Amino acid sequence: MNRFVLNETSYHGAGSIAAVADEIIARGFKMAFVASDPDLVKFGVTKKVLDVLDNAKIKYTLFSDIKPNPTIQNVQAGVEAFKACGADCIVAIGGGSSMDTAKAVGIIIKNPEFADVRSLEGVAPTKNKCVPIIAVPTTAGTAAEVTINYVITDAENNRKMVCVDVHDIPVVAVVDPEMMATMPKGLTAATGMDALTHAIEGYITKGAWALSDMFHLEAIRIISRSLRGAVANTAEGREGMALGQYVAGMGFSNVGLGIVHAMAHPLGALYDTPHGVANAIILPTVMEYNAPATGDKYKYIAEAMGVGGTDKMSVDEYRRAAIDAVKKLSSDVGIPADLKEIVKKEDITFLAESAYKDACRPGNPRETSVEEIAELYKSLM
Repeated sequence: MNRFVLNETSYHGAGSIAAVADEIIARGFKMAFVASDPDLVKFGVTKKVLDVLDNAKIKYTLFSDIKPNPTIQNVQAGVEAFKACGADCIVAIGGGSSMDTAKAVGIIIKNPEFADVRSLEGVAPTKNKCVPIIAVPTTAGTAAEVTINYVITDAENNRKMVCVDVHDIPVVAVVDPEMMATMPKGLTAATGMDALTHAIEGYITKGAWALSDMFHLEAIRIISRSLRGAVANTAEGREGMALGQYVAGMGFSNVGLGIVHAMAHPLGALYDTPHGVANAIILPTVMEYNAPATGDKYKYIAEAMGVGGTDKMSVDEYRRAAIDAVKKLSSDVGIPADLKEIVKKEDITFLAESAYKDACRPGNPRETSVEEIAELYKSLM
């Protein structure tokens, strides 16, 4: 049996943030808890949505105590702020950090027995749907607006907790490429490669099946033809990435990921490495490691990334072509090629053990071990 969980409603296209007010009014909500990170508030990105709320005379409280890798403390502060303002819905504006915080807050409000946050790690046995969330992404990468996943950092133990819960998915996603237009090149590249990693890992993960394959291959096509343009800030590139990352999210949220993400998470927890950068660096190496367990799927990845002549290639040739296409795209958008400037040798054992324990690891198509993951880290140095 295969299960698919998606938003109740999603809006796409320039100007679609107007739907935020429409949905709040139509659903009878009276007070919105707006979760957005401080930089978005500072640079006026959040204000675009707040103006929509103001014009519709919708009451709201703004919460921005959110770090790029949100912590247990951020979530607990959000829970208290939500209780204090008497909100009945959440509007999450931002990338994964804002939306992950919103999901955790929304879950705890409706399931207070998980207030310690740590108990939410993995597949938590929550009973109630979270506070209704309307998610407005400002980055084209995490797809948190359409997934049942969120990641919270346990700063005391230098680890990221991957939480998976069907009760946390936003009821409404508003994917407006104009909200992403102010992203700097580096962030556009990193989040875009995160989206590509979602699509490729989701396509080859153990849980993949016909419906998820359809989404993932199309996401690879869209991202491959759009990311360079998005980094150059073309309207077509931005629109393509807004859609591509969402389509990837529709797939991987329902079938899982693999050790690219499992290896990237501890880098974010220990060194605060941007998640998309970590994924992009690790992806080609893990693709090569996983290749023997992927059947003919790399042929279709290569085709989706624009490689011609795959029908005449041997298995080894089209697998190499897929990996090389990923490397070329990553290089073209300015992602570093290795972890030399990030990882310390003395941390490799801790990183490998953390990656092996990560909730994404079991989905990897090839069985692995702490020792093999450690060797993968070393090979990237």
